[in-house]
Amino acid sequence: MKRLFLITTALGMLLVPLLHLAFPAGHPLHLSEFYVGLLGKFLCFAICALALDLIWGFGGILSLGHGLFFALGGYGMGMYLMRQIGRDGQYQSDLPDFMVFLNWKELPWHWALSDSLIGQLFLALAVPALLAAVFGYFAFRSRIQGVYFSIITQALTVAAMLLFFRNETGFGGNNGFTDFKRIAGMPLTTPGMKVGLCVASGAALIGCYLVARALTQSRWGRILQAIRDAEGRVRFLGYDPVAFKLSAYVISAVMCALAGILYVPQVGIINPSEMSPAASIEMAIWAAVGGRGTLLGPVLGAFFVNGTKSVFTVWWPEGWLYVLGALFIAVTLFLPAGLVGLVRRFKS
Repeated sequence: MKRLFLITTALGMLLVPLLHLAFPAGHPLHLSEFYVGLLGKFLCFAICALALDLIWGFGGILSLGHGLFFALGGYGMGMYLMRQIGRDGQYQSDLPDFMVFLNWKELPWHWALSDSLIGQLFLALAVPALLAAVFGYFAFRSRIQGVYFSIITQALTVAAMLLFFRNETGFGGNNGFTDFKRIAGMPLTTPGMKVGLCVASGAALIGCYLVARALTQSRWGRILQAIRDAEGRVRFLGYDPVAFKLSAYVISAVMCALAGILYVPQVGIINPSEMSPAASIEMAIWAAVGGRGTLLGPVLGAFFVNGTKSVFTVWWPEGWLYVLGALFIAVTLFLPAGLVGLVRRFKS
């Protein structure tokens, strides 16, 4: 099944540019711009689900704050994209439009590298990693576990969201960043760029999956699973659970940040709502529905839940939250191993 996933994903990344670029609009085989963007979003969500599964499914650490790392990666990329607008913006200024509107005269210090793609990519990955390292170190050293860790991570996300809502922080307030024009000097609206970002998201998903698989099948991964099942015994055997849990938490945060980096240029906006508690809870639902502790399951869960959401928000938008709640309850009661467990049951 794992080999089938890799082959299918790789073939999909080859078919997307073929179906979108080779066949004209109106052709039965043409893949529209809407579905290219939708697929790119789903691939980014799948990376987030995979990242959460690494710490929850294999480490027993349920984080309800991974939306923060996703948003931080997105804001890092958004800062660069805002600088790329240049004098094409509404106010014909080198400063982002929202700064001109607020009568700012110069860029804040944390925008110093915003004109460099490499610099911003580094910061977009390094800042979430540093935050996860500092927060995780104190949390794990204090032996905060279970529901208490989940609540604290959610509180951290809410605090960051309220901070980013403030205009004086220099992140666009409640409107965030939008109206992007270019990346690396190339327009974002061209078919080639849209397909390229979608393919890059697929490649990132395959890369993250291979890294997670290598880690979980290594000695490090076996010890992490042992900590999940009996942390006290692992500590008694002479291993330091903090180092293993912290490293898994940081790697997971970096994966989420990578998903945010790829997500923002495809959807064209980033604002503090991406840090809302609901966003992080949805990631946990993707992992649970797909089957946590399997790596492949959360990827399938992300596609299944978001695909269902896309359908219901068209047919019955006001009922989607009821459907989502019922789906989560049904999986918890009847499919504890998720969709992957259901497939395995039929195969046996």
